[in-house]
Amino acid sequence: MGELDGKVAVVTGAGRGLGRSHALELARQGARVVVNDLGVAADGSGRDESAGQNVVDEIKSAGGEAVAHFGDVADWDQSKSMITKAVETYGDFNILVSNAGFCRDRMIFSMEEDQFDSVLRVHLKGHFCGIRHASEYFRNKGKAEGEVYGRILSTASEAAFFCDPGQPNYSAAKAGIIATTNAAAIALQKYGVTANTFMPRARTDMTMVGQTAQFFEKPEDGFDTFHPDNVSPLVSWLASPGASNVSGNVFIVWGTQITVMEPPTHGLDLDNGEKWDIESVGAKLGKFFEGKEAVKDSFIPPSIF
Repeated sequence: MGELDGKVAVVTGAGRGLGRSHALELARQGARVVVNDLGVAADGSGRDESAGQNVVDEIKSAGGEAVAHFGDVADWDQSKSMITKAVETYGDFNILVSNAGFCRDRMIFSMEEDQFDSVLRVHLKGHFCGIRHASEYFRNKGKAEGEVYGRILSTASEAAFFCDPGQPNYSAAKAGIIATTNAAAIALQKYGVTANTFMPRARTDMTMVGQTAQFFEKPEDGFDTFHPDNVSPLVSWLASPGASNVSGNVFIVWGTQITVMEPPTHGLDLDNGEKWDIESVGAKLGKFFEGKEAVKDSFIPPSIF
């Protein structure tokens, strides 16, 4: 008996990396899984449906239930068809884990419009579409039946906080995902639905490209800190009945560590007592920032590695 027996989950980008680990872990906990994967490379190119089908076969060979879905998460109708497929195949839908995405990195002064648009589309719009259609299903069921078992789990990144200068598109998308997910948490709380965001540090096709690759290399022996499997237990717990009172949160997870992030707090409040002018702003803020460093030339906070 698993924590998620009888539940139905949709996992996007589930053919490889983190998505694959999430799908397998949810299935181990008893969930029936819709494995969504478009089969693109780390930069969004190409298409190969074999990866998603292989995960379905792996779940089935272990005694679980799964079905493949090869739609584009950022396409309105194809995203909705993920939810429809879950309901038509298994009679219900309970858990959405949004994970699909790719990177097209470039410094802000060199980035092309399509590099920005495509990354915002797959990450932010891809999350929005799934959350939008899942929310509609949960709301309709909640209005008809009272409380509904619903879990929305979104994948962001610490790039939302500590912006990589080579990923202004990715950083913006991940910050937007937090806001979108928290909006869902507030809107759906009356129906008993939770929505949370997690930020994984894991070795995937995306993290093994560019300057981050050195941090995620697989060790020759010992504990593999950045294996994607280290992230999925948090995902399955947030999807479980035990996390029914956990919503609107942001988690960082990797290795043996889980960090719960607090909401942003005020750094300073100033009241001039009269209309501001440039001199009064400079006098007050200039004093506050005196001796402080400007933005550092690194997107990785010292506490990470």
